[in-house]
Amino acid sequence: MTYGEPEVATTTGRGRWQALADRLLESVAPYASPSGSLIVLPGPASASGRWSDGLEGFARTGLLAAFRTRGADGDDPAHLIERYARGLAAGTDPSHAERWPSIAERRQAVPEAASVAILLSETRPWLWEQLDPAVQERTVDWLAGVVGTSGYTNNWTWFQTVIETFLQSVGGPWRQDDLDRSTEIQESLYRGDGWYSDGAGPDGSQQNFDHYAGWAWHVYPLFQARILGADLPQIHRERLRAFLDQARDLVGGTGAPLFQGRSLTYRFATLAPFWAGAIAGETPLPTGGTRVLADAVLDHFVEGGAIDERGLLSIGWHREFRALRQAYTGSSSTYWASKGMMGLLLPEQHPEWSGAPERSGAPERSGAPDAPEPTESVSVRFFSAPGWLVVRSQADGISRVLNHGSDGFRGPAGGVRADNPFYHRLGYSTATSPDLSLGGVAEPLESHVALLDAAGAPSHRDRIERVHLGDRVAVSRSRVHWLDTPATAGAAADVAGWAALRRGPRVTVASVVHGVRELRLAWWNAVAPAPQPSAIDDLDAAWPEAEGPWSFRIGGWALPVHDERWSATAASTATRDDGVTSAVIGVRGLDRHGIAHRTGGDPFAEGSVTPWARGTVPAAEGAVVAALVALGAESTLELNALPLIEIAEDRITVRWSDGDVDVVPTGGVRA
Repeated sequence: MTYGEPEVATTTGRGRWQALADRLLESVAPYASPSGSLIVLPGPASASGRWSDGLEGFARTGLLAAFRTRGADGDDPAHLIERYARGLAAGTDPSHAERWPSIAERRQAVPEAASVAILLSETRPWLWEQLDPAVQERTVDWLAGVVGTSGYTNNWTWFQTVIETFLQSVGGPWRQDDLDRSTEIQESLYRGDGWYSDGAGPDGSQQNFDHYAGWAWHVYPLFQARILGADLPQIHRERLRAFLDQARDLVGGTGAPLFQGRSLTYRFATLAPFWAGAIAGETPLPTGGTRVLADAVLDHFVEGGAIDERGLLSIGWHREFRALRQAYTGSSSTYWASKGMMGLLLPEQHPEWSGAPERSGAPERSGAPDAPEPTESVSVRFFSAPGWLVVRSQADGISRVLNHGSDGFRGPAGGVRADNPFYHRLGYSTATSPDLSLGGVAEPLESHVALLDAAGAPSHRDRIERVHLGDRVAVSRSRVHWLDTPATAGAAADVAGWAALRRGPRVTVASVVHGVRELRLAWWNAVAPAPQPSAIDDLDAAWPEAEGPWSFRIGGWALPVHDERWSATAASTATRDDGVTSAVIGVRGLDRHGIAHRTGGDPFAEGSVTPWARGTVPAAEGAVVAALVALGAESTLELNALPLIEIAEDRITVRWSDGDVDVVPTGGVRA
């Protein structure tokens, strides 16, 4: 049994992709309402309800139908255009029993309306121009529900822009001030190197980075340009290319994308910006390189079971795994994976499909073909905007992210909040997942640094404050807190709710990268009361301050495992049957080791094993602890070669056994 990695390449070429699109569209047809306006797939409903989910099913599968038809120059043997024309006529008819919710009735209609606008634009000669004038008028009226609305603060600004741009192109109502406001918000969220923060946090910080940076922010500018019949503006061309130059390192060597951020059930939507680059002619990949990468990613999911026995995309990563759901996720939401198939917009004769891939020595199945992969087996890159150190290794095909800057979707100030497992972990990779069970969220362990209280409960990470970000060294800190539930501490007894918080000190964490190994260091400092607390501090002040003593625990990578096909080769080293190993070795102040084996919380496999190291005595304020943390092929980890650590007032010097030296700034806090 594999761990989500495809073993062999399947047939490539546009024909294969078109056949898959046809299969997906045929499989959803039985779940359409009689008119075809609502497609409600089996499974859970979203927070917006089944009615909205039905519109979502129409709009998101409609995207795929549009890509398939446009790239085939209208060739439509399955009569998709006829099917979606009938659904459009009923959905936009206010008197029809199967009408769509208006934008005023369901906010979720906004992103779905953007997909409908793209469907109509991309198939204009065969759908829009053939509609009865009355249906055209009703469609304009339904889409126009977005005109003059506001309150969109993240990638949703692009939905309004695309809808109103289409309305403008067909003589419908639109407002320039809507477009101007959206542009102003979009520019305010641009963080450089092609990265956008997808909105701001509760305190106004812009550290919300995930796959939306690609499958939203770099895709809708292209669709707007196509609606207008114009070239992609130069500013978006430059940002798209810059983003792709980094994003290709977030795809593993066998096609696995980075497992981080929300909406992961969209799966191969991660390919959308790569196809956007190929369509716009603005990509750092060579001709055919996008196709090679896209084939590998598609294989990763198709061979991993993303399409079930009914031909449907279930909620999950590989197979069905409902713990990936967010409140807005319904059974039809998964079909935003359609964005990852927008390469079908390119005709079969396009060089991306027809030409032999240009190569520069990259492996045949490399997930990042012709990336600037150096000749050495491990590459380390620093991504400034999201605050990530990215480590790629050829031996195991894994890409790893050490997170010192992305903390999107934090809980509200003054409220009970746990670490968001999709954003707050210190490490993410293309081969591992946080434990997504309720217990795993309440008591984080994997890729996490925690202060343990007297009862052994781990602290949670809050806003990430960047201290230092460099080529091999990254330092960040967060004020931590403890989550008390009825099953843990009695602190919640006087709270009118099921859980409470205790506020703790500030914990600083540093990552020093040496090949696939990371030296992870940590220390804590008390938080001095602010003379004039911020509004957020004021709200949080209702929670009690935690009292020590505390000890540190460093959790390693959660290695996905099936059954008992792994072994503990040391006290805190777990090796899987394919040779992939996760290890944590205490270097300073961490003298107890172990491995946690958990089941039911990992989307890659039946369970996971996570090595850890912890201190057995309380950690004094400012006292540094450290552990060597590693994930990769067993033969490459060099677990016996531990670095030496020298601590000074303003820096920590790390000396590796091969003579390399790294310096860790401590941010002005005595360590």
